Amino acid sequence: MQSPGGQPLDPPSRPSGPGGTPRPEPQAARGAPKGTGGRTKVSVSRRTARGGPRRFTRRDLAVLGVLLGIPILLDVAIVWGPTLASVVLSFTSWDGIGDISWVGTQNYETLLTNYPQFWPAARHNLLWLAFLGLIATPFGLLLAVLIDKGVRFSRFYQSTLYMPVVLSLAVVGFIAQLVFSRDQGALNAILADTESPTDWLGDPDLNLWMILLAAAWRHTGYVMILYLAGLKAVDPSLKEAAAIDGASETQTFFRVVFPTLRPVNVIVGVITVIEALRAFDIVYAVNKGRNGLELLSVLVTDNIIGEASRIGFGSAIAVVLLLVSMGFVVTYLVQEIRGEKNR
Repeated sequence: MQSPGGQPLDPPSRPSGPGGTPRPEPQAARGAPKGTGGRTKVSVSRRTARGGPRRFTRRDLAVLGVLLGIPILLDVAIVWGPTLASVVLSFTSWDGIGDISWVGTQNYETLLTNYPQFWPAARHNLLWLAFLGLIATPFGLLLAVLIDKGVRFSRFYQSTLYMPVVLSLAVVGFIAQLVFSRDQGALNAILADTESPTDWLGDPDLNLWMILLAAAWRHTGYVMILYLAGLKAVDPSLKEAAAIDGASETQTFFRVVFPTLRPVNVIVGVITVIEALRAFDIVYAVNKGRNGLELLSVLVTDNIIGEASRIGFGSAIAVVLLLVSMGFVVTYLVQEIRGEKNR
Protein backbone atom coordinates (compact mmCIF):
# COMPACT_ATOMS: atom_id res chain seq x y z
CA MET A 1 0.00 0.00 0.00
CA GLN A 2 1.09 3.62 -0.63
CA SER A 3 0.36 6.84 1.15
CA PRO A 4 -1.34 9.73 -0.64
CA GLY A 5 2.16 11.19 -1.17
CA GLY A 6 3.39 8.06 -2.94
CA GLN A 7 5.45 6.70 -0.02
CA PRO A 8 5.03 3.00 0.73
CA LEU A 9 3.41 2.18 3.97
CA ASP A 10 4.52 -0.53 6.36
CA PRO A 11 2.20 -3.53 6.65
CA PRO A 12 -0.10 -3.38 9.65
CA SER A 13 1.59 -4.86 12.64
CA ARG A 14 -0.08 -7.48 14.80
CA PRO A 15 -1.01 -6.42 18.29
CA SER A 16 1.76 -7.08 20.68
CA GLY A 17 1.47 -8.67 24.01
CA PRO A 18 3.37 -7.95 27.19
CA GLY A 19 7.05 -7.34 26.57
CA GLY A 20 6.51 -6.35 22.96
CA THR A 21 6.08 -9.91 21.68
CA PRO A 22 3.47 -10.27 18.97
CA ARG A 23 0.30 -12.03 19.99
CA PRO A 24 -0.43 -15.28 18.20
CA GLU A 25 -3.16 -15.43 15.64
CA PRO A 26 -6.49 -16.82 16.75
CA GLN A 27 -6.73 -20.58 16.39
CA ALA A 28 -9.89 -20.31 14.34
CA ALA A 29 -8.13 -18.08 11.79
CA ARG A 30 -4.99 -20.27 11.60
CA GLY A 31 -6.65 -23.66 11.53
CA ALA A 32 -9.74 -22.95 9.43
CA PRO A 33 -9.56 -24.63 6.03
CA LYS A 34 -10.08 -22.54 2.96
CA GLY A 35 -13.58 -22.27 1.64
CA THR A 36 -15.27 -22.99 4.96
CA GLY A 37 -15.98 -19.40 5.84
CA GLY A 38 -13.96 -19.60 9.08
CA ARG A 39 -15.82 -22.56 10.57
CA THR A 40 -13.70 -24.68 12.82
CA LYS A 41 -13.68 -28.40 13.36
CA VAL A 42 -14.76 -27.78 16.93
CA SER A 43 -17.91 -25.97 15.84
CA VAL A 44 -18.65 -28.67 13.28
CA SER A 45 -18.30 -31.41 15.89
CA ARG A 46 -20.52 -29.50 18.30
CA ARG A 47 -23.15 -29.06 15.63
CA THR A 48 -22.96 -32.79 14.88
CA ALA A 49 -23.38 -33.62 18.56
CA ARG A 50 -26.47 -31.40 18.72
CA GLY A 51 -27.88 -32.96 15.56
CA GLY A 52 -29.47 -36.39 15.04
CA PRO A 53 -29.51 -39.34 17.44
CA ARG A 54 -26.25 -40.85 18.54
CA ARG A 55 -25.28 -44.03 16.76
CA PHE A 56 -24.37 -47.03 18.86
CA THR A 57 -20.92 -48.39 18.45
CA ARG A 58 -20.12 -52.08 18.34
CA ARG A 59 -19.07 -51.92 21.95
CA ASP A 60 -22.42 -50.37 22.94
CA LEU A 61 -24.31 -53.06 21.06
CA ALA A 62 -22.23 -55.77 22.71
CA VAL A 63 -22.91 -54.37 26.19
CA LEU A 64 -26.66 -54.09 25.48
CA GLY A 65 -26.68 -57.62 24.13
CA VAL A 66 -25.07 -58.95 27.29
CA LEU A 67 -27.19 -56.92 29.73
CA LEU A 68 -30.47 -57.76 27.97
CA GLY A 69 -29.68 -61.11 26.43
CA ILE A 70 -28.55 -62.96 29.54
CA PRO A 71 -31.65 -62.07 31.66
CA ILE A 72 -33.96 -62.93 28.75
CA LEU A 73 -32.25 -66.29 28.22
CA LEU A 74 -32.43 -67.08 31.94
CA ASP A 75 -36.10 -66.09 32.05
CA VAL A 76 -36.91 -68.31 29.06
CA ALA A 77 -34.84 -71.23 30.37
CA ILE A 78 -36.02 -71.11 33.99
CA VAL A 79 -39.59 -69.76 33.77
CA TRP A 80 -41.21 -69.96 30.35
CA GLY A 81 -39.42 -73.08 29.16
CA PRO A 82 -40.60 -75.30 32.05
CA THR A 83 -44.05 -73.67 31.88
CA LEU A 84 -44.55 -74.54 28.22
CA ALA A 85 -43.06 -78.00 28.82
CA SER A 86 -45.56 -78.61 31.64
CA VAL A 87 -48.46 -77.60 29.41
CA VAL A 88 -47.33 -80.05 26.70
CA LEU A 89 -46.56 -82.87 29.14
CA SER A 90 -49.99 -82.50 30.78
CA PHE A 91 -51.47 -84.15 27.69
CA THR A 92 -49.09 -87.11 27.85
CA SER A 93 -48.30 -90.13 30.01
CA TRP A 94 -44.64 -90.32 31.02
CA ASP A 95 -42.73 -91.74 33.95
CA GLY A 96 -39.53 -89.80 33.22
CA ILE A 97 -37.66 -92.79 31.80
CA GLY A 98 -39.69 -94.60 29.15
CA ASP A 99 -41.37 -93.35 26.03
CA ILE A 100 -43.80 -90.44 26.09
CA SER A 101 -47.31 -91.40 24.97
CA TRP A 102 -50.03 -88.93 24.03
CA VAL A 103 -53.24 -89.33 26.10
CA GLY A 104 -55.05 -86.07 25.34
CA THR A 105 -57.29 -84.78 28.13
CA GLN A 106 -57.29 -88.06 30.06
CA ASN A 107 -55.11 -86.60 32.84
CA TYR A 108 -57.55 -83.74 33.40
CA GLU A 109 -60.55 -86.09 33.42
CA THR A 110 -58.87 -88.32 35.99
CA LEU A 111 -57.89 -85.29 38.05
CA LEU A 112 -61.43 -83.94 38.24
CA THR A 113 -63.33 -87.21 38.65
CA ASN A 114 -61.08 -89.90 40.08
CA TYR A 115 -58.48 -88.21 42.29
CA PRO A 116 -59.81 -87.70 45.83
CA GLN A 117 -56.96 -85.46 47.00
CA PHE A 118 -57.57 -82.80 44.35
CA TRP A 119 -60.70 -81.07 45.63
CA PRO A 120 -59.56 -80.82 49.29
CA ALA A 121 -56.24 -79.36 48.09
CA ALA A 122 -58.02 -76.84 45.86
CA ARG A 123 -60.31 -75.89 48.75
CA HIS A 124 -57.31 -75.41 51.04
CA ASN A 125 -55.61 -73.13 48.51
CA LEU A 126 -58.73 -70.98 48.29
CA LEU A 127 -58.89 -70.90 52.09
CA TRP A 128 -55.28 -69.70 52.16
CA LEU A 129 -56.19 -66.93 49.73
CA ALA A 130 -59.21 -65.84 51.77
CA PHE A 131 -57.31 -65.89 55.06
CA LEU A 132 -54.32 -63.91 53.77
CA GLY A 133 -56.46 -61.50 51.78
CA LEU A 134 -59.18 -60.80 54.35
CA ILE A 135 -57.28 -61.09 57.65
CA ALA A 136 -53.49 -60.85 57.25
CA THR A 137 -53.48 -58.08 54.63
CA PRO A 138 -55.88 -55.69 56.46
CA PHE A 139 -53.97 -56.34 59.70
CA GLY A 140 -50.72 -55.39 57.96
CA LEU A 141 -52.38 -52.19 56.72
CA LEU A 142 -53.54 -51.41 60.27
CA LEU A 143 -50.01 -51.83 61.61
CA ALA A 144 -48.63 -49.60 58.86
CA VAL A 145 -51.12 -46.84 59.73
CA LEU A 146 -50.28 -47.04 63.44
CA ILE A 147 -46.53 -46.91 62.80
CA ASP A 148 -46.95 -44.06 60.30
CA LYS A 149 -48.55 -41.96 63.03
CA GLY A 150 -45.20 -41.94 64.83
CA VAL A 151 -46.13 -43.90 67.93
CA ARG A 152 -43.49 -44.39 70.57
CA PHE A 153 -40.87 -47.05 69.75
CA SER A 154 -42.14 -47.17 66.16
CA ARG A 155 -38.67 -48.12 64.86
CA PHE A 156 -38.57 -51.09 67.21
CA TYR A 157 -42.06 -52.23 66.19
CA GLN A 158 -41.21 -51.85 62.52
CA SER A 159 -38.05 -53.96 62.82
CA THR A 160 -39.72 -56.60 64.96
CA LEU A 161 -42.74 -57.03 62.70
CA TYR A 162 -40.60 -57.15 59.58
CA MET A 163 -38.20 -59.75 60.98
CA PRO A 164 -40.29 -62.81 59.93
CA VAL A 165 -40.19 -61.63 56.30
CA VAL A 166 -36.48 -62.46 56.04
CA LEU A 167 -37.26 -66.07 57.01
CA SER A 168 -38.28 -68.66 54.45
CA LEU A 169 -41.58 -70.45 54.86
CA ALA A 170 -39.69 -73.67 55.61
CA VAL A 171 -38.08 -72.01 58.63
CA VAL A 172 -41.48 -70.64 59.64
CA GLY A 173 -42.76 -74.22 59.47
CA PHE A 174 -40.05 -75.42 61.85
CA ILE A 175 -40.89 -72.55 64.23
CA ALA A 176 -44.56 -73.57 64.05
CA GLN A 177 -43.57 -77.08 65.13
CA LEU A 178 -41.77 -75.67 68.16
CA VAL A 179 -44.83 -73.64 69.11
CA PHE A 180 -47.70 -76.00 68.27
CA SER A 181 -46.13 -79.39 68.98
CA ARG A 182 -48.33 -81.70 71.08
CA ASP A 183 -45.80 -82.87 73.66
CA GLN A 184 -43.07 -80.22 73.75
CA GLY A 185 -44.77 -77.23 72.15
CA ALA A 186 -44.65 -73.80 73.72
CA LEU A 187 -48.40 -73.25 73.37
CA ASN A 188 -49.36 -76.36 75.40
CA ALA A 189 -46.71 -75.45 77.96
CA ILE A 190 -48.29 -72.02 78.39
CA LEU A 191 -51.76 -73.53 78.63
CA ALA A 192 -50.43 -76.08 81.17
CA ASP A 193 -52.42 -78.79 79.46
CA THR A 194 -50.45 -81.88 80.52
CA GLU A 195 -53.17 -84.50 81.00
CA SER A 196 -54.71 -84.31 77.52
CA PRO A 197 -52.61 -81.89 75.45
CA THR A 198 -54.12 -80.62 72.22
CA ASP A 199 -52.53 -81.95 69.06
CA TRP A 200 -52.48 -78.66 67.15
CA LEU A 201 -50.61 -80.05 64.14
CA GLY A 202 -51.95 -83.60 64.14
CA ASP A 203 -55.66 -82.85 64.27
CA PRO A 204 -56.97 -82.28 60.69
CA ASP A 205 -59.58 -79.89 62.04
CA LEU A 206 -56.95 -77.65 63.68
CA ASN A 207 -53.62 -77.99 61.89
CA LEU A 208 -54.57 -75.96 58.82
CA TRP A 209 -55.60 -72.99 60.96
CA MET A 210 -52.40 -73.15 62.97
CA ILE A 211 -50.32 -73.15 59.78
CA LEU A 212 -52.37 -70.25 58.43
CA LEU A 213 -51.53 -68.27 61.57
CA ALA A 214 -47.83 -68.98 61.06
CA ALA A 215 -48.01 -67.99 57.37
CA ALA A 216 -49.97 -64.84 58.24
CA TRP A 217 -47.29 -63.91 60.79
CA ARG A 218 -44.81 -63.65 57.92
CA HIS A 219 -47.22 -62.14 55.38
CA THR A 220 -48.36 -59.36 57.73
CA GLY A 221 -44.85 -57.94 58.03
CA TYR A 222 -44.41 -57.90 54.28
CA VAL A 223 -47.71 -56.08 53.73
CA MET A 224 -46.90 -53.63 56.53
CA ILE A 225 -43.64 -52.55 54.89
CA LEU A 226 -45.30 -52.06 51.49
CA TYR A 227 -48.13 -49.95 52.90
CA LEU A 228 -45.77 -48.02 55.15
CA ALA A 229 -43.72 -47.00 52.11
CA GLY A 230 -46.93 -45.90 50.37
CA LEU A 231 -48.11 -43.90 53.36
CA LYS A 232 -44.80 -42.05 53.54
CA ALA A 233 -45.34 -40.90 49.94
CA VAL A 234 -48.80 -39.40 50.59
CA ASP A 235 -48.84 -35.60 50.34
CA PRO A 236 -49.48 -34.17 53.85
CA SER A 237 -51.42 -31.27 52.32
CA LEU A 238 -54.19 -33.71 51.37
CA LYS A 239 -54.70 -34.64 55.02
CA GLU A 240 -54.58 -30.98 56.06
CA ALA A 241 -57.19 -30.04 53.46
CA ALA A 242 -59.49 -32.85 54.61
CA ALA A 243 -59.10 -31.76 58.24
CA ILE A 244 -59.95 -28.17 57.30
CA ASP A 245 -63.10 -29.41 55.54
CA GLY A 246 -64.16 -31.09 58.78
CA ALA A 247 -63.43 -34.73 57.90
CA SER A 248 -62.69 -37.05 60.76
CA GLU A 249 -59.52 -39.13 60.92
CA THR A 250 -61.33 -42.25 59.69
CA GLN A 251 -63.01 -40.36 56.85
CA THR A 252 -59.70 -38.82 55.85
CA PHE A 253 -58.06 -42.21 55.60
CA PHE A 254 -60.77 -44.01 53.60
CA ARG A 255 -61.72 -41.08 51.33
CA VAL A 256 -58.39 -39.33 50.84
CA VAL A 257 -55.40 -41.47 51.85
CA PHE A 258 -56.51 -44.95 50.82
CA PRO A 259 -57.46 -43.99 47.23
CA THR A 260 -53.95 -42.60 46.73
CA LEU A 261 -52.54 -46.02 47.66
CA ARG A 262 -53.97 -47.63 44.51
CA PRO A 263 -50.52 -48.62 43.11
CA VAL A 264 -49.60 -50.23 46.43
CA ASN A 265 -52.97 -52.02 46.52
CA VAL A 266 -52.21 -53.59 43.14
CA ILE A 267 -48.83 -54.85 44.33
CA VAL A 268 -50.22 -56.17 47.61
CA GLY A 269 -53.11 -57.90 45.85
CA VAL A 270 -50.86 -59.69 43.37
CA ILE A 271 -48.40 -60.71 46.10
CA THR A 272 -51.23 -62.06 48.27
CA VAL A 273 -52.57 -64.22 45.44
CA ILE A 274 -49.11 -65.55 44.62
CA GLU A 275 -48.28 -66.29 48.27
CA ALA A 276 -51.56 -68.14 48.77
CA LEU A 277 -51.35 -70.32 45.66
CA ARG A 278 -47.66 -71.16 45.73
CA ALA A 279 -47.55 -72.16 49.40
CA PHE A 280 -45.61 -75.40 49.73
CA ASP A 281 -42.57 -75.42 51.98
CA ILE A 282 -44.30 -74.58 55.25
CA VAL A 283 -46.77 -77.49 55.06
CA TYR A 284 -44.12 -79.83 53.66
CA ALA A 285 -41.85 -79.04 56.60
CA VAL A 286 -44.61 -79.87 59.10
CA ASN A 287 -46.01 -83.19 57.82
CA LYS A 288 -45.19 -83.33 54.08
CA GLY A 289 -48.53 -81.75 53.25
CA ARG A 290 -50.74 -84.60 54.45
CA ASN A 291 -53.45 -85.19 57.07
CA GLY A 292 -55.40 -82.00 56.44
CA LEU A 293 -52.62 -79.84 54.96
CA GLU A 294 -52.99 -80.88 51.31
CA LEU A 295 -52.23 -78.19 48.75
CA LEU A 296 -52.04 -78.25 44.95
CA SER A 297 -48.31 -77.59 45.05
CA VAL A 298 -47.82 -80.63 47.29
CA LEU A 299 -49.80 -82.81 44.87
CA VAL A 300 -47.60 -81.63 42.00
CA THR A 301 -44.48 -82.62 43.93
CA ASP A 302 -45.86 -86.00 45.04
CA ASN A 303 -46.78 -86.98 41.47
CA ILE A 304 -43.70 -85.72 39.66
CA ILE A 305 -40.84 -86.63 42.01
CA GLY A 306 -42.63 -89.15 44.21
CA GLU A 307 -42.64 -92.92 43.92
CA ALA A 308 -45.37 -92.88 41.25
CA SER A 309 -43.36 -90.64 38.85
CA ARG A 310 -46.48 -89.63 36.96
CA ILE A 311 -44.96 -86.59 35.30
CA GLY A 312 -47.83 -86.09 32.87
CA PHE A 313 -50.45 -86.24 35.63
CA GLY A 314 -48.42 -83.95 37.90
CA SER A 315 -48.02 -81.49 35.01
CA ALA A 316 -51.80 -81.40 34.64
CA ILE A 317 -52.12 -80.35 38.30
CA ALA A 318 -49.45 -77.71 37.74
CA VAL A 319 -51.35 -76.34 34.73
CA VAL A 320 -54.53 -76.09 36.81
CA LEU A 321 -52.61 -74.18 39.49
CA LEU A 322 -51.16 -71.90 36.79
CA LEU A 323 -54.58 -71.15 35.33
CA VAL A 324 -56.07 -70.38 38.74
CA SER A 325 -53.16 -68.05 39.56
CA MET A 326 -53.35 -66.24 36.23
CA GLY A 327 -57.13 -65.95 36.53
CA PHE A 328 -56.93 -64.11 39.85
CA VAL A 329 -53.97 -61.94 38.87
CA VAL A 330 -55.26 -60.95 35.42
CA THR A 331 -58.76 -60.20 36.71
CA TYR A 332 -57.40 -58.04 39.50
CA LEU A 333 -55.04 -56.14 37.21
CA VAL A 334 -57.75 -55.50 34.61
CA GLN A 335 -60.06 -54.07 37.25
CA GLU A 336 -57.31 -51.84 38.60
CA ILE A 337 -56.38 -50.59 35.11
CA ARG A 338 -60.02 -49.81 34.31
CA GLY A 339 -60.40 -47.99 37.61
CA GLU A 340 -57.27 -45.96 36.84
CA LYS A 341 -58.64 -44.95 33.43
CA ASN A 342 -62.01 -43.91 34.88
CA ARG A 343 -60.39 -41.59 37.41
